[in-house]
Formats: sequence, structure tokens, C-alpha cells
Amino acid sequence: MTAKTTGEHSVEKVGGTSMAATATLFDNVLIAGRSGADLYNRIFVVSAYGGMTDLLLENKKTGAPGVYGRFVANEDGEGWRVAIEQVRRAMHERNAAMFARPESRKEADAFVDLRIAAVAACLDDLARLRSHGRFCVKEQLGTIRELLAGLGEAHSAHSTSLLLCDRDVNARFVDLTLWDQDDLRSLDARIGDAFAAIDLRATLPVVTGYAGCEGGMVRRYARGYTEMTFSRLAVLTGAREAIIHKEFHLSSADPRLVGEDKARKIGRTNYDVADQLANLGMEAIHPGAGRGLRQTGIPLRVRNTFDREDEGTLVTGDYVSDIPRVEIVTGIRQLQALIFFEQDMVGVKGYDSTILDTLTRHGLWIVSKSSNANTITHYLSASAEAVTKAIIDLQHAYPDAAISAQPVAMVSAIGSDIARPALVPDALKALGDAGIAIIAMQQQIRNVDVQFIVPCRDFDAAVRALHHALVECDDKQAEGRRAA
Repeated sequence: MTAKTTGEHSVEKVGGTSMAATATLFDNVLIAGRSGADLYNRIFVVSAYGGMTDLLLENKKTGAPGVYGRFVANEDGEGWRVAIEQVRRAMHERNAAMFARPESRKEADAFVDLRIAAVAACLDDLARLRSHGRFCVKEQLGTIRELLAGLGEAHSAHSTSLLLCDRDVNARFVDLTLWDQDDLRSLDARIGDAFAAIDLRATLPVVTGYAGCEGGMVRRYARGYTEMTFSRLAVLTGAREAIIHKEFHLSSADPRLVGEDKARKIGRTNYDVADQLANLGMEAIHPGAGRGLRQTGIPLRVRNTFDREDEGTLVTGDYVSDIPRVEIVTGIRQLQALIFFEQDMVGVKGYDSTILDTLTRHGLWIVSKSSNANTITHYLSASAEAVTKAIIDLQHAYPDAAISAQPVAMVSAIGSDIARPALVPDALKALGDAGIAIIAMQQQIRNVDVQFIVPCRDFDAAVRALHHALVECDDKQAEGRRAA
């Protein structure tokens, strides 16, 4: 690949919300006052436009079915057809809002129609097979999910490259979505082949965040597949920097909770902190994507699409704050605490592995866990219904165990080095003064985070209390020391 040994280029990923703000994206990121050679030595990996993958698969927040969900449900045989026409209309409306040049809009709409027709033909064939009752198409559902996911990124990458060409930029649409059963290469091989003949010094590649490859991107990485493509591209091409463009700054807490005037933008942090944020569901970077960047020493920058002048947050492997301090207070508003108590557990092996196997089989995300002599508690990012199914399986395996679950919230104080004197006493006092009961607390030896388990109703108040005590007050003390 052209730039592998030079390290002159960046690889940049644009999220769905930023993609939807097309005018701002062009003004602040894609063009941003550049001209000539300054436009190049950049690779852009794009997500689908905000809300489009929800229409194709299912709504990420509410679970409302999209094309995939309706095809699986097979309600009346027409549900998925209605849904895919809704996708077509949404893509055409997006094109109409973006393209000033009629010829380019016509080309963009034709591309959408061609891709939707191809996917709809596959679904029609499978629907006919299913109607006979003699064929099982269950094993093909994963393939359908992959096809639909790639449709969103193909649309956004193709349209973005057209818009760039309309602005006299030598942009190239790099489509990694196309594949068939005779062409299931690895992700690395697909990227290598696609970039073998691209001169990054004179070409601006716009790459689909979805890539058709062995194992399936959605199957392996769920909705985090775009960041995996982004990460592997940065690693394989030897990028000098990887950049993620989001709709917000990486801040010390959610400004909507603690106040715009109190939240602090994070200027620097490390990959340990990024991992903790990913574990809590904050979309800094997918943990698998961060791993590749970290191992190859590529710095990650998280920038706010809507703040052109700000340099964002720089994430590196070796950064440690000058003084021990909390950088971020965040958490999960509702978890399920799965509590497994067995009197005979003391000194006996096997309980933990059986529990983990069960949770894995049910696809439950483990955020954290703790244990003592006879109790193992797992904090799970899952619905109560899903946890109940796992409990039934565990109860069959251990009929004498007392197994229960309860909803809780987790608030975490995170930093590159939180070995701050009196952190835990200050945190406990802040929560106590706010009238918040602490259900549990965990701190790790690595001094990256402290987790406080509190009632769900107290989540907002706990974030505010801990942010005030561990971030705002520390900042005031630091300012006082500098003034002195």
C-alpha cells in the first residue's frame, strides 16, 4: 500500500449522526478550507446516515423492527416489503436534501435502486422457499442481516464520494460490501486488495464501514463493525493517526446531566480509559478496534464534528495524567445484578465457569463481576427477561443454589491514573451527602476506575455528586495551587 512506510496519512471514521449533518461535515471535516494536495493523504470510513441502519435492521434503542426484523417475523409476508420501500424513500429523501447537481442526484438514486433491487430479490427468493414449508431458511438469516447492514454504508459512501467529486475533489468510492460465497476473504485481505492501487497522495478514498468478509462483520462485531474496518485500515496502511468524528466532545460527564458549564472536555487520555468507556457502552471506540491501534502504536483522536477549531481528545497507549485524578464520571442507568449464592461453593471449582458458559450462551454482556466465598455477582447489560432465561438454566444446573436478579445502576469514576488520595472516602461522602444508598463498590488494582452500584432512580444524582466531588472540586484546588 502506497503510504504504509511513510505514515503521512490519516484514517478517519465518521459516525452516523455526523454523516446526517452533511453540510457541516463538508465544512468542518471533509473540505474544511483545504485545497489542492491538502485534501489528500486521508482515508474516510463512513457509517450509514443516522437512522438508516435502524430502518434496515432494528432500532438500536427501542428494538422496533426494520426490514430484517419484519422478514424474520414474517407477519403477513408483506411487512418486509413495506419496510424496504420505506428504506428506499428515506435514501432518496436523503439524496434530495444533499445534491444540488441534478445529474449527481439521479446517479445516487439509481445506485440506491440497484442495490435495493438486488437485496429485495434475495429476500423474495428466500420468502418463496419458506412458503413451501419444506425448507428451513433459518441458517440464512445471518446472511440477510449482513446484506442489509452493508446497504446503509454503500449508500452513504457512494453519495459522499459523488458530493466530493462535485466539489472537484478526486474522491474514490471504495466498496467493501460486495461478496459472495466464493469470495469470503478475510477483512485484512479485502482491505489490501482494495487499496493496492490507490495513490493516497492524489486520491481521497471514501470507504464503506461494512466489509463483506469471512465470519461476517455483523455476526462478529454487532453494530461496532464500522470501527473494526476503520481500525484495520489504519493498521494495515500504517496511518500516522486514526480519527473518529462524533457529534460531541469526549467530556468529563454528560453535559446534559452535570451542566454545560461544569463538564470538562478531555484533552488527553489513554486506551485503558477508552476500554472502560466501551465496556460501559459509551461510544468512544469499539474495544476490538482500540486493541489494534494500541498494539501498533497508532494514536487515536476523537473530534467533535460541530467544532471545527477544536483538536479533540488524543488517546495514546502511554499517556498518564501528570497528577492522579478522575477524568470522567459516567455509567449505565440500568443493569441487572445476577446474584448466585451457593453454600457449598467454598473451596470448590467449576461454579464460575458454568455461570460464564450460561451467560455466553444467552448472549448477555458482562459489564463487571465480583465474588466472595459463596457468592458470585455479575452485572449484566441485558433485559430482565433475558436474565430470567439464564437463571432458569443455572437453577437446573445447581438446584440448591439461591439465584436472583435485581435492577441496579452503575456509576464509574475513570481516569488514566486515579490513585488520588482519599478518592474513595470523598466519593462515599459525596454520595452520602446526596442521600444515595450504595449497594456495592468495586476498585481494581490498575487504578483506572472505581465502580459504584446504586439504585436506578439515583443514577443522575450519583453522576452529579461524584462529578462535583471528584472533578469540579479537584479542578478548583488545582487552580488555587497554580495561582499560589
